[in-house]
Amino acid sequence: MRSFKNIASLVRTKRINHPKNYSQSDLSLLLGYKNGQFISNVERGLCNVPLKMMKKISDVLDISADDIKTAILKDHEETLTNYFNKAATPKKVATRDRENTDSL
Repeated sequence: MRSFKNIASLVRTKRINHPKNYSQSDLSLLLGYKNGQFISNVERGLCNVPLKMMKKISDVLDISADDIKTAILKDHEETLTNYFNKAATPKKVATRDRENTDSL
């Protein structure tokens, strides 16, 4: 499962603590989206900020490039860890299949 929790937390924290106190709708409109659903999805960790929006969200919320890079790299590391942990877990064999194998 992909992880977006670090970028989600960063965007939410910066939006809420920003001096202009942007709502999700305000921020979405500033980024060129029609409603607050996009920012809501980002802040809930359902999706990532598109690469083409990184500079703009960085400028609007005063987030340093290093902070964004760190959050994204942590998310990628967690995504890879999740993937490899899932791949390393043996699949469960159905009881019926196990019984058929035992009788061979």
